[in-house]
Amino acid sequence: MRIEQNFSLEKYNTFHLPAKTRWFLEYENEDDLQKVLHDEYFQECLSLHIGKGSNLLFINDYNGIILHSAIRGMEVVREDESFVWLRVGAAEIWDEVVAYAVSKGWGGIENLSLIPGETGAAAVQNIGAYGMEIKDAIETVEAWNQLTFEKHVFKADECGYGYRTSRFKDPHQDPHFVTYVTLKLRKQPDFKLEYGALQDVLKGKEITLQAVRDAVIAIRQAKLPDPEVLGNAGSFFMNPVIDTAHFEKLRQQYPDIPSYPAPDGKIKVPAGWLIEQCGFKGKKHGEVGVYEKQALVLVNLGNATGDEIALMAESIRSAVKDRFGIELMPEVKYVA
Repeated sequence: MRIEQNFSLEKYNTFHLPAKTRWFLEYENEDDLQKVLHDEYFQECLSLHIGKGSNLLFINDYNGIILHSAIRGMEVVREDESFVWLRVGAAEIWDEVVAYAVSKGWGGIENLSLIPGETGAAAVQNIGAYGMEIKDAIETVEAWNQLTFEKHVFKADECGYGYRTSRFKDPHQDPHFVTYVTLKLRKQPDFKLEYGALQDVLKGKEITLQAVRDAVIAIRQAKLPDPEVLGNAGSFFMNPVIDTAHFEKLRQQYPDIPSYPAPDGKIKVPAGWLIEQCGFKGKKHGEVGVYEKQALVLVNLGNATGDEIALMAESIRSAVKDRFGIELMPEVKYVA
């Protein structure tokens, strides 16, 4: 087990903020995790379990214990004529899992290509893109209860999945640490190609898993900055869902407002469009910017602090609220 004191988290958050943590613990297996959970000092300390930090904003240094899994591995645990069940360690890089599945001809996660982060965090966040969410491919999530020290294997319908959320993010649920995720993948892919951008890139091409993966990667690279080059956490805000009456009122004033159907007869409006209408696209304030190709992405231009990024986000939220009457909710988790 790796234990570090006064440890820099710059490589463990994709904003590349130089926050430090009092203690950093990285465990290699579930036996080590059990030892940590039973440790009296750990129980008394403030703690946070993270992946690669692709969805975190550290406002200050962390006066507690940052816990990180180093559990890797991909193993086929079951197979039949139609499906294969792939058990994946929480620390596996998510895009490497997608690449592996595509190389084997297994469908169900190809639209989730190039999403940064680790597999355990992907299951916690319920990542989604281009008509797919990871919840639709999840069979089970293995996790350890921080309070009872017990392991539980959650079926997908027990995970409380919703738009960018799960029971593992819910503060009203007992805290759990994800160690393995089992994906149910299709041997005969069921392609999801409803999004116009995908259709445009794939026009005239043979539709294969690799072609879809390549198209998704091309689209993401064209509009989203590489976090290794320009610090960011991808989409900073969730796309808001509003009722039909509110949407119709907005459409009278903004006839070109884009929208997508949402559950319960509601309407999803792209947060990036709302932000762009408020004039923030490409705007800079100090060391913080709004990416010029996608207004949904806030970027660290070099030496930004977490506070400065949070202030820019609050300015955006206030402007959108004033103009459209819509409350944007951060997809990124603030860590104070």
